[in-house]
Amino acid sequence: MPRRSAWRVGRSKLILGVGVVIAVMALIAAACSGDDGGGESSALGGSAADIAQARGLTEADISAALKTYVPSGQQDEYLIFSSGGHAGQVFVIGVPSMRLLKTIGVFTPEPWQGWGYGDQDTMEILEQGRVDGNDVLWADTHHPALSETDGDYDGEFVFINDKANARVAVIDLRDFETKQILKNPIAINDHGGTFVTPNTEWVIEGGQYATPNGWEYAPISEYESEYKGMVTFWKFDRSAGRIDADSSFAMELPPYWQDLCDAGKLVSEGWVFCNSFNTELATGSGDVGSGGEAFEAGASARDNDYMHVINLDKAVGVAASKGVDINGMTVIPLQASIDEGLLYFVPEPKSPHGVDITPGGEYMVISGKLDPHVTVYSFDKIQDAIAAQNWQPDQYGVPVLDFDSVLEAQVELGLGPLHTQFDGDGYAYTSLFLNSSVARWSLGPPYGDEWKLEGEIPVHYNIGHLVAAEGDTVDPDGRYLVALNKWSIDRFFPPGPLLPQNFQLIDITEAPEAAPDTAGMQLLYDMPIGVGEPHYAQMIKADKVLDHVWEVYPEIGWDPSTMSVDPNAPMAGNERVVRNGDTVEIWMTLVRSHYTPDRIEVKAGDRVIWHLTNIDTSKDATHGFSVPGYNINVSLEPGETATVEFDATMDGVFPFYCSEFCSALHLEMAGYFLVAPE
Repeated sequence: MPRRSAWRVGRSKLILGVGVVIAVMALIAAACSGDDGGGESSALGGSAADIAQARGLTEADISAALKTYVPSGQQDEYLIFSSGGHAGQVFVIGVPSMRLLKTIGVFTPEPWQGWGYGDQDTMEILEQGRVDGNDVLWADTHHPALSETDGDYDGEFVFINDKANARVAVIDLRDFETKQILKNPIAINDHGGTFVTPNTEWVIEGGQYATPNGWEYAPISEYESEYKGMVTFWKFDRSAGRIDADSSFAMELPPYWQDLCDAGKLVSEGWVFCNSFNTELATGSGDVGSGGEAFEAGASARDNDYMHVINLDKAVGVAASKGVDINGMTVIPLQASIDEGLLYFVPEPKSPHGVDITPGGEYMVISGKLDPHVTVYSFDKIQDAIAAQNWQPDQYGVPVLDFDSVLEAQVELGLGPLHTQFDGDGYAYTSLFLNSSVARWSLGPPYGDEWKLEGEIPVHYNIGHLVAAEGDTVDPDGRYLVALNKWSIDRFFPPGPLLPQNFQLIDITEAPEAAPDTAGMQLLYDMPIGVGEPHYAQMIKADKVLDHVWEVYPEIGWDPSTMSVDPNAPMAGNERVVRNGDTVEIWMTLVRSHYTPDRIEVKAGDRVIWHLTNIDTSKDATHGFSVPGYNINVSLEPGETATVEFDATMDGVFPFYCSEFCSALHLEMAGYFLVAPE
């Protein structure tokens, strides 16, 4: 895979417009020399030179502004799908503008879209995420994954996990709505989801903190025998747009704390790699004053943890023949994985927090938070060590491959390496948490001549994950990289003690020698994120999503949960109100700027079933339906139908109205819901 820096730099200059760049730079030079062209200096007006001088802007500032500016009416070239962190949602962000385009409601209610505020379909999807029958309406979303075809993003679906409660969700990118939530029946939390295999046959959910299977009770004194690790493989049915839980399975693992997973690709397709920590089997310090060792020390005592190497292709057959049922999930027992050669361990630097596969699938890159190196393993060498049985078993009998026999290279980058992304030019990019920087380093053959550090660029501050354009695929685009920083400290206005986190856009089009101080990288833009804690993101070429996305639903009466027309949907001309005993059923249409019917009368205690259809078909002609006092707010995009069910527990007069500004007569789009006393 040859380096293409010169080509990419040329393309970048064409995109910016050479003439524009030269003209602006000339104006800046004039401003810096004191020649303001006769205009008055103003931060808000005047020539480009006036503005640059008034604001103290440098040539680098103007260059960054040109590279991120997307004029009104034009669209971004890339889209970021970012976890929403504690919001339990997914954010969609344009690149290079770094404009927030949408928040997708997933595990938590989202008012603007009426996600979880009365629409029965959304309520039922949220109910899929209950934990033992209990509503859990918050989540800690961590790792979104775009669907792939032949190892490349295809723009059809995105998956997301909830670390706090071991849940996964499916989002359809035709309408950017969540279609399914699944609670893992054997684990109470997770972390290493939801990465996908190269053709999205499987969605991978790695575990995190070991518990007994099904999070049943067992005393901590029985940790080594009764507590388990896990990795789950959810079978995805692309034609249905849903995960098939009945065809999914999990693997029982030792009670190490599994972390991130990544699927092999090309030469390593069919294998899955997960890192882990706490191979020490630490159980914490216990009660105050007990003299035990706290987790941060106990789980970091050994020099090595274990990368898990899993033969997924073979595991599928073993699950069918030797899997056991635990809480309705097929689980391969640990001993069966050992006997069948499904699971191997590789020593890795302690406390790792990422395993990333190179675009060709030849190498696995591991970063240990407490080791300044990235460690690169060869897939071919791993296969050779397995064939030669060059291993020693751990205390559970899992083969631990010889470290030296599978090692390809180690590259010293800096303090606190975490995660790695790739471009199309043979470079890798690793976040350095303690250095607060991104390191750029060269890959060895077949990507380049040698494994070496090229340099780093500071970021602000304490970077966690990072994302490059299509940087997880077999064909990375490069061009842009975003640092997902945990702290911002002095970057923005301090809105109280809780500060925003910071997404920083970085240009990676230049070769390292073009700007040696930053290894060719240029910081372009700071984007504060006022929601904590966005964790990971993937970046896709926008036109891949545009090929699939709908701007209006295909037909009037469209049900987003089934992705088909609801035969019971209200249509123009069949609006009506029907009473059947103490149940009142309403068929209502919405169109700019009225509801039909616009007056509904029921009695206190009635069961109300309210069907609604937005019969507008114009783009962006969204209508809302809000009933005060009853916690109901439904968003209906053009053509959409929805149903709301509730008991009329309060008597009185309740004006309902369109909560989505839709026309000049928006305020007049209203009606009365009258509830007569019993």
